[in-house]
Amino acid sequence: MTLKIAVDPDSATAPYEQLRAQLSEQARSGALPAGYRLPTVRGLAGELGLAANTVAKAYRALETDGVIETRGRNGTFVAAAGDAAARHAASAAQEYAEHTRRLGVSRADALALAEDAVRAVYAR
Repeated sequence: MTLKIAVDPDSATAPYEQLRAQLSEQARSGALPAGYRLPTVRGLAGELGLAANTVAKAYRALETDGVIETRGRNGTFVAAAGDAAARHAASAAQEYAEHTRRLGVSRADALALAEDAVRAVYAR
């Protein structure tokens, strides 16, 4: 199994975000199975022609999202992210609902605002 990552230097999307999004999608779709060992930060940076800090930033974001996990000197691996991702998303949704309710936003308006935000992000 090999990583299939393409970073477009002419894209309006930052390279670390392109990398993060592609790795996340491949992990969630199963193209990169749980337990798959990812290249080192320097190794992947070299393969993609990116700065090591760019890859490190993507890895940190993915680790925060529960998509990957670092096991010290053993390396970085794809985590069993489905459950972690669902928990993070549910937690964010709960926080949003509580916040909009405190602000006095109606349920219908809160749902419409959330739908607009999701539509805008997924349309990119």
